[in-house]
Amino acid sequence: MSEQQESMGTGFDNELAEILDSFIVETKEIMERLGQELLELETRPTDSELHNSIFRAVHTIKGTSSFLGFEQLTTLAHRGEDVLNKIRKNELAVTSQAVDVLVEAYDSLKLLLQKIESKNSERSDLDGILAKLEALAQGSPVPSTQPSGVEQQFPPINASQLEDHASQPGALPPAPDSAPRVEASSSSQSRAKSVDSTIRVDVARLDSLMNLVGELVLGRNRLSQISFQLGEQYEGMAATKDLAETSSQIDFITTELQMAVMKTRMVPIAKVFNKLPRLIRDLCKEMGKEIDLQLSGEETELDKSIIEELNDPLVHIIRNAADHGVELPEERRKSGKHEKGTVIVKAEHVGNHIVISIQDDGKGMDPERLKQKAIEKGLITEVQAREMSKREAFNLIFAPGFSTAQKVTNVSGRGVGMDVVRTNISKLKGIVEIESEIGNGSTFVIKLPLTLAIIQGLLVEASEEIFSIPLGSVLEVIRARQQDFATINGHEVIRLRNTVLPLARMANVLGAAVEGAADDWRYIVVVGLAEQRLGVIVDSLLGQKEVVIKSLGSYLGKVPGIAGSTILGDGRVIMIVDVGEFMQLSATGRHAGQEMTSEAIAV
Repeated sequence: MSEQQESMGTGFDNELAEILDSFIVETKEIMERLGQELLELETRPTDSELHNSIFRAVHTIKGTSSFLGFEQLTTLAHRGEDVLNKIRKNELAVTSQAVDVLVEAYDSLKLLLQKIESKNSERSDLDGILAKLEALAQGSPVPSTQPSGVEQQFPPINASQLEDHASQPGALPPAPDSAPRVEASSSSQSRAKSVDSTIRVDVARLDSLMNLVGELVLGRNRLSQISFQLGEQYEGMAATKDLAETSSQIDFITTELQMAVMKTRMVPIAKVFNKLPRLIRDLCKEMGKEIDLQLSGEETELDKSIIEELNDPLVHIIRNAADHGVELPEERRKSGKHEKGTVIVKAEHVGNHIVISIQDDGKGMDPERLKQKAIEKGLITEVQAREMSKREAFNLIFAPGFSTAQKVTNVSGRGVGMDVVRTNISKLKGIVEIESEIGNGSTFVIKLPLTLAIIQGLLVEASEEIFSIPLGSVLEVIRARQQDFATINGHEVIRLRNTVLPLARMANVLGAAVEGAADDWRYIVVVGLAEQRLGVIVDSLLGQKEVVIKSLGSYLGKVPGIAGSTILGDGRVIMIVDVGEFMQLSATGRHAGQEMTSEAIAV
């Protein structure tokens, strides 16, 4: 049995298991930073501080993996360390080829770490990358043979594989340890300081804490309502005044506690942004383009659950900008642009939302060309194309199977990328908007809620029933007369500024049995999800309220168009609208009552 297999065997005691977990977590953090610094090495080839930082990172990985007996990881890190040691001593120049080899070694280190984490004891073939590192360190020509088992660099859908396309590694006898150890001590000292000020907590515990805070918010709302009612009934009494003060204090503390718990779940968006420079570098090499990636707002924080779902859509939009947006250097020269294209990715807090914009200075999108492609693929008819607005034409790129690529490549042409964007953004209850100008580039704007557990809701009334619409999906509210409505193909619509907005009556879609108010005026709540827009007709608006989403339980199960329920301050249980499903129900002309009836018949 090898050292690696022994170290991952079932004989781990609890203490050693904790050490292994700490090793994996800490090494992942080092690898994330190392990946960024290796890419910076290409733009700052003579920066001695950067050289030392990269060397220390690899040296730390070598030392900790050696202690735990991970022979292959130690060997690879040691060979990489030899190259980095020569670079920092100015004995080896930083060239594009050197960076390519170091990046390939980095990928192999990541793959080995993944094997350790999944307890995969199978040894791998490291011969190719170790030979390249050895040649680089000795100043010999680097072998051009590609290691076996290289994964496809740009998979069609799963963007998480983008960084895992390295070669399958393998073992050589460890090289003699000649690297100085002074940096390791300073590195471990700085890590000790970091550990003193932080603590790692299981996400399940934070989820449990968030659920308890949700219950507390419901209790606070109930207490506030009771306090208000008693204040009106027994105005002037000392006990009533004390109750109001206590209720106000609990309200303040609950809000502060809620924000504190939410912040513990927050992760900087840099976790996603850090993968983008490597992605752009690989795409530029693949397509022969030059692109300057500019990132800002990396410190912006998002809920962990949202961060995990954001990676794929962001990667697909960046790939779309690099492939379809930014032109080749020759084309840019002909149109009077700089040879190097620019992609700007920016994140910022706006109210209770995170807004992420991806802007490129490429050729932009031609609405007429998009319509023509959609007609060719049978996605729309010529009549529909003539009636489409510019924004609706841009939104065609989100249709499944749509692609403007002339040929299928590793990067594009399959028509799946932007469909993934729409699916994931919809899952996050987010909105995506597109602005584009021919010759001047395109801008994608993604708007996401801070968290999905406790939300701000707009309370509306329809057919004497109260519903809560998540405020994150509400774009605006307008008031219109019944006579302003028009009908197209059996569907109600209204002209809102320069667009035709489809309408749906809340009571009809959700199957309410009571007729609405007879008043000629109606409120229209304009909601959006991903690229779609819909006007929801309601009888009245009741205001904004912070609500906690609760499931309907196993008895009611899943009700179409309903995301869950919540409890108002007066004890009433109301339904929270699932905007995505509501849009689907309104588009098909069916309502929740019909869906439930058919399900009941099937049972």
